[in-house]
Amino acid sequence: MKILSALAAAAISVCTIFGPASAQAQQKVSKLTSIPQKGKVRVCQVPNYYAISFRNPKTGDLEGIDVDLSKELAKELGVQLEIIETNFSTFVADLQADKCDIGMFAVAATLKRAKAVEFSNPYLESGLYAIVKDGSKIQKWADVDQPGVRVVTGLGSFMDDIMKTYLKKATQRSVVPPADMLSELAANKADVYISDYPASVRIRKEFDWAKLIAPSEPLAVTPYSYVVAPGDQIWLNYINLFVRTIRNDGRLKKYAEKHNLGPMVTK
Repeated sequence: MKILSALAAAAISVCTIFGPASAQAQQKVSKLTSIPQKGKVRVCQVPNYYAISFRNPKTGDLEGIDVDLSKELAKELGVQLEIIETNFSTFVADLQADKCDIGMFAVAATLKRAKAVEFSNPYLESGLYAIVKDGSKIQKWADVDQPGVRVVTGLGSFMDDIMKTYLKKATQRSVVPPADMLSELAANKADVYISDYPASVRIRKEFDWAKLIAPSEPLAVTPYSYVVAPGDQIWLNYINLFVRTIRNDGRLKKYAEKHNLGPMVTK
């Protein structure tokens, strides 16, 4: 049996200090034990989340902050990394079905999702932004929720849930992955794409025809975390310790800046 790393030992110690896990959690082997035994950690990632976990169309490789940090997690555990592709409308079911050990793709920590999964301590955060074509009649945030304006959001994203209740005059449509919301704008199938900060990075780098519009005041600023299935407090303790460790040793800042996400890092 492999000797637990210092990070793993500390996670177990945290669990001991703060009390035993639930009876259900005690009845099964923690992933912190089973993952080293299997020699791999299965990480769920969404392959179309720019700067987070995005498939480079030229190379076919996944790139982004959580691609890099998932490699760091595997290194800390001393195991191989296996990426399991998912999307925002199915990742909860994938975790519950034990298709992956953890979701690492900047998952917005919402109360709705917290009913079904458990979140790590946050490491990024973002509010909402509107993306429109350059020259659009939509010039400011107040122009978004107007009659005749067609708004698209990604199905299963937290932006999708927010816009369904936020919009009173505009029409909203959920786009099913792998369809690209920017393609909807380019093809004039929509007037506005509501997204988060990583989309602003993408349009500045790749699309000179697109324009970013921010609300006059930050809107729906939401923490982003890693996500695990319920009932394994030892594993969650370890992930929380991993988040704290990469913050303290500079790896979080390093990879955030590498992918132009520095402003998203939580304080």
